[in-house]
Amino acid sequence: MPSPPSRRRDAGAALLCLLGLLLAACALAAPPPVTLLAIDGPIGPASADYVVRGMARAASDGSQLVILQMDTPGGLDTSMRAIIKAILASPVPVAGLVAPGGARAASAGTYILYASHIAAMAPGTNLGAATPVQIGAPGMAPEGDKPAGDAGKPVSALARKQVNDAAAYIRGLAQLRGRNADWAERAVREAASLPAEEALKLRVIDYLAPDSEALMRQLDGKKVTVLGRERQLHTGGAALARLEPDWRVRLLSTITSPTIALLLLTVGVYGLVFEFISPGAVAPGVVGGICLLLALYGLQLLPVNYTGLALILLALLLMVAEAFLPSFGVLGIGGVAAFVAGALMLIDTDLPGYGLPPALIAAVAVASALLLGALATVALKTRRRPRMAGLDDMVGGIAEVEAAPGAPHGSWVRLRGETWRVASPVPLRRGQRVRVVARHGLLLDVVPIDDTQGESPCPPP
Repeated sequence: MPSPPSRRRDAGAALLCLLGLLLAACALAAPPPVTLLAIDGPIGPASADYVVRGMARAASDGSQLVILQMDTPGGLDTSMRAIIKAILASPVPVAGLVAPGGARAASAGTYILYASHIAAMAPGTNLGAATPVQIGAPGMAPEGDKPAGDAGKPVSALARKQVNDAAAYIRGLAQLRGRNADWAERAVREAASLPAEEALKLRVIDYLAPDSEALMRQLDGKKVTVLGRERQLHTGGAALARLEPDWRVRLLSTITSPTIALLLLTVGVYGLVFEFISPGAVAPGVVGGICLLLALYGLQLLPVNYTGLALILLALLLMVAEAFLPSFGVLGIGGVAAFVAGALMLIDTDLPGYGLPPALIAAVAVASALLLGALATVALKTRRRPRMAGLDDMVGGIAEVEAAPGAPHGSWVRLRGETWRVASPVPLRRGQRVRVVARHGLLLDVVPIDDTQGESPCPPP
């Protein structure tokens, strides 16, 4: 018969096993989580990186659904297509949600909403206006090749190609998801827009939900096809995990802002120029190099007009050259004019959030002009200042004897931090003060200075 301590150990082991079974049952009963990604603002390289990596993270974490909440005026074509490719290849279904009330999914946001497995909008939101502003290689389309007019009618062959390509793209997405393809094409060709209630009536979207929690309640038990396989959602009691942008996304978002990129470019060029002017300062060169590399990285992700970029670099070089060349302001004025023209041309797109504010351009141009004036003033004062040293200015200088005539190579004095060989009509002693009266190449003629009786008489020539 087992002893009481043995019975207690057996009871404890049984209780632990029962608790483990209960925890396992709860874990099996709990539905997989739902991941929430949020796009707030223009769609660019940073938001595309955030969404693509967020979807990969959701798949690895075992999420059953990704809710992509949007409030965007549009964005870059390359970034939009990167997000759509990630949605189409995602093993986790994606629900596009335009929220909160008052938000919009214009331009690129409309394409992303059509590409999502589930499309939903909050009351008081809208979508549409998907006519392409710029599709294709940045800087290739001149200003006249962009669609113009309220109806979005193309004015050139290149514009027609862009609009036809965009219309076919969004129609294909609509047919893939079983949504209204005719209105999708109207959004591209006519820049049409719809509020949320009408979008639901026209089968542009699937659900009307004020927020992500309400959408999860509506999707509970629904079936969705993902990569050819049908999956049932259990979102009623699922946990909602919001995935925030990490430091990498925030840094990328900062340096891909056209405003920040222009400031980094200006600081970088000036930092390197100051380092070249004053070698060994170190700090301007380090800061300038870092800023210049960050600016170039950000600009290569943006639709940059390289003519504008070249004008900006030329302007900065001209303004710096003004401080060293006697151009009487011609180089400086030309540099300021080139900077303003280049900054206005730098970002070759009319998309919201990707233009350079004229106030910023004017502020940087004025600051550059003031810096140019300061450099020119310093250079002018330096040029007008009388020379303080030189071989021809040594006559009259006071020196101190370092080696007396008994030295192996004659008498030597220290003058202005340098050692010179000297000749004197009278004997010299170490530490004696002498005055230079003439110079013959590297030999100085000196006379001793008597501190009590004045100078010794100069020898006849």
